[in-house]
Amino acid sequence: MSRPITLALVATLTPALVALFLAATPFIRRRGAPAAALTVLGSVVSFGAAVMLLLSRLGQTGTELFTVPWIRSSARVIAEAGVHVDGVSASMLAVVCFVALCVQVFSLGYMHDEPPADFGRYFTYHALFLFSMNVLVIAPNLLQLFVGWELVGVTSYLLIGFYYKKPSAAHAAVKAFWVTKFADMGILFALLSLFVATGTFAWNVKLEPAVATAVTMLLFLGVVGKSAQFPLHVWLPDAMEGPTPVSALLHAATMVAAGVFLVVRADPLFVQSPTTRTVMLVLGAVTALFAALLALVQTDIKKVLAYSTCSQLGYMVAALGAGSVLAGFFHLTTHAFFKALLFLAAGSAIHAVHSNEIGKMGGLFKKMPLTGAAFAIGALALAGVPGLSGFFSKDLVLEGVEHKLHHVPYVILLATAFLTAFYMGKVVFVAFFGPPSSEQAKHAHEPGWSMKLPLVALAVLAVVAGYFAAPFARLYGEPYHFHFGVGAAVAAALGLGGIALAWTMFGGGKRENPQVMVTVERIAQSRAVNRLYEFGYRRVTLAMADAFAWFDRYVIDGMINWLGYFTIDAGRRARPMQTGFAPDYVLAVVVGAVSLAAWAVLR
Repeated sequence: MSRPITLALVATLTPALVALFLAATPFIRRRGAPAAALTVLGSVVSFGAAVMLLLSRLGQTGTELFTVPWIRSSARVIAEAGVHVDGVSASMLAVVCFVALCVQVFSLGYMHDEPPADFGRYFTYHALFLFSMNVLVIAPNLLQLFVGWELVGVTSYLLIGFYYKKPSAAHAAVKAFWVTKFADMGILFALLSLFVATGTFAWNVKLEPAVATAVTMLLFLGVVGKSAQFPLHVWLPDAMEGPTPVSALLHAATMVAAGVFLVVRADPLFVQSPTTRTVMLVLGAVTALFAALLALVQTDIKKVLAYSTCSQLGYMVAALGAGSVLAGFFHLTTHAFFKALLFLAAGSAIHAVHSNEIGKMGGLFKKMPLTGAAFAIGALALAGVPGLSGFFSKDLVLEGVEHKLHHVPYVILLATAFLTAFYMGKVVFVAFFGPPSSEQAKHAHEPGWSMKLPLVALAVLAVVAGYFAAPFARLYGEPYHFHFGVGAAVAAALGLGGIALAWTMFGGGKRENPQVMVTVERIAQSRAVNRLYEFGYRRVTLAMADAFAWFDRYVIDGMINWLGYFTIDAGRRARPMQTGFAPDYVLAVVVGAVSLAAWAVLR
């Protein structure tokens, strides 16, 4: 077994061993602090192994593969399990492990007031979640990737519903589970179709055009659910009911990014279907704009960031649809850093003021300068301000769409860049630079170092990650040459313009809500998509269920019940013929024999 394979296994299996140990030792898990320390230590080991693996891949473009037979049919191996190491998996593994480690260290302070048993349970879930995501990342085929995919879904259900005694959290976890499970049926049918067509679960096989379109469209259905694309985005904002560090974990580099990673990994299949790529481009652009409009009118800081995640995932999907796989994957990487930074900085503010509402914050930059600076850096990176990581990756996305001459999606993504800068500017100016609007905001203070260190680490990467685009591209095996063209200049100008407009409307302590914002809020509060789902569920699905229940109860069950009743009644009527006396039976035999003999003579 080679060194890269060993490092990948160490990064993946360490959190699994931690989770198994904590699950098997409830007396340790329920004490809380030992479970947290063990989980963080395991993540340190995983991150160290992932970094060593990434460094070993620098300058290399080949692939290392280690597999063992998994599913057999007679003498034939149907599927294998193992490790697939290349530039994509090595870089993704490092990003996932780093973000998970930052979130866990932050959680030491954020979740410190939880009861010890819940504290230990929380970190056990974290270890299991990290293992699940890493299984997905290093998968050598689509079947193992699907196993990791489903494990991520289950563990995200546990984390979103961590406060399971709170009805809204329990409902949010169930909603996330069922919406993503519905979409996951697409991947299941894609795997079946791929196996029927090729006899394998590999992502680099040649397919007939019709089969390629069918398989990739089914795979993309799973992506739409997991990566919260319109119209299956409805679970993601509700998932904010979980602890804020969980939101950072799910929205940065793990669960929602899994869909984008699937498309990157299975690009040899997607490249065979221009139809699927066109659908991805259009749906990604629509999601980017639609989610940005919804983020514009949110007053809950976590929901602003949740819709922002939907919007940025739309950017990634649009880039992949345009055929710019490097752009989509690079934006996934930079987004992981500044979105994790934004969520954790928001968590620090929420921890101080005990409210998610930006209207109950204000003046936090003076009280919490490090948190304010971290959130501002994340917001500027998300807005695509030149010099920060988001500028480089977003420019690469726009360049990829522009080069494919997709003019309408390109304009939509440019408009989204303006809206992104505007709503993030609104949050920054109201929550951090506006006047304090609650007693908690007036007495806010910085958290402990366990919560500040992850902010510093993520802020550094949110600034500098864009400058590593060239070595990142070499990991993927593609050239990269940055040039500040017209598209980049327009995008940067729109981002700065959005920030300037936000300052005009909300800066300097302004509290009034302009009429245009009131109008947009009224439109957004109509909750049209959710109402559509409610109508489909209550008026269509439940009505069909009632009809089928009536048919089953009165037609199917009625026929079976009538047959049973007829049999019982016939038996009841025939029962008097059985007297139980032997002479009667002998007489019956004699009469029968005589009757048969007479019939034989007379015929």
